[in-house]
Amino acid sequence: MIKSMTGFGHSEIVNEDYKVTVELKSVNHKYSDITIKMPRKLNQFEVTIRNLLKDYIKRGKVDVYITYEDLAASNVTVKYNKDIAASYLNGLKQINEDFGLNVECPATVLSRYPEVFTLEETASDDSLIYGRVEEALKKAAATFVNTRIEEGSNLKRDILAKLDIIEKDVEFIVERSPQVVNEYRSKLKAKVEQLLDNTTVDESVLATEIIVYADKMCVDEEMVRLRSHITAMRAAIDEEGSIGRKLDFIAQELNREANTTLSKSSDISISNTAIELKTEIEKIREQIQNIE
Repeated sequence: MIKSMTGFGHSEIVNEDYKVTVELKSVNHKYSDITIKMPRKLNQFEVTIRNLLKDYIKRGKVDVYITYEDLAASNVTVKYNKDIAASYLNGLKQINEDFGLNVECPATVLSRYPEVFTLEETASDDSLIYGRVEEALKKAAATFVNTRIEEGSNLKRDILAKLDIIEKDVEFIVERSPQVVNEYRSKLKAKVEQLLDNTTVDESVLATEIIVYADKMCVDEEMVRLRSHITAMRAAIDEEGSIGRKLDFIAQELNREANTTLSKSSDISISNTAIELKTEIEKIREQIQNIE
């Protein structure tokens, strides 16, 4: 199954206790390059998150954005520090004794002294937090993969259509090649007879020249390999997993055979067809760069 390397996924989970948002965006890349941006409190889960994403992403430059908000009212508590308050009271009593004062310190005043009351964040359950993030990640990743598959289907249709064009070009060259040799034989014989003033041409000498020309211009092997590569690419398109590199290799081999065909040809129609071959192959290679 073809998957594009371009994709987008989004999920959001909100309730009275928390809100998690995950967004994934990807573009083409030769390898797998995942960048994760998330709150510092989630950094401890980075390795686990990367391992989870590997189940969904094989290639591509992927940006992952994660936000996490704790909405629970009980996540902060007020702590009364009795020992600190006692130290303040002892100090105030000492001041009264030292200076003969009789100053009272109400609780409302004492409570304003530093560190008598402090706010503390309730310790979070790491497994609970990750479970929430994991749920959102899986939903976003599933959406992300679906967009890649949808785009991959479009790429598959386009590549198969171009392979049909390439196959027709190959068939034309296969049919045209023998005609080129026969035409060359007729032209060569006519030219020799003209030069020899219509004297009978030695057929054995003429045959030798035709064989040399035919061998030089023969593209039978190239056509066989082109057909084989076309079949291989059609088969590879339906394989599971990451197939982008394999398709790219086959496209390179297609291009190699097209180049050889073009370099051998002296016939304008075959040359033009070989150029069309190269054009369609290059279009396929461009599309393959988008495949995971």
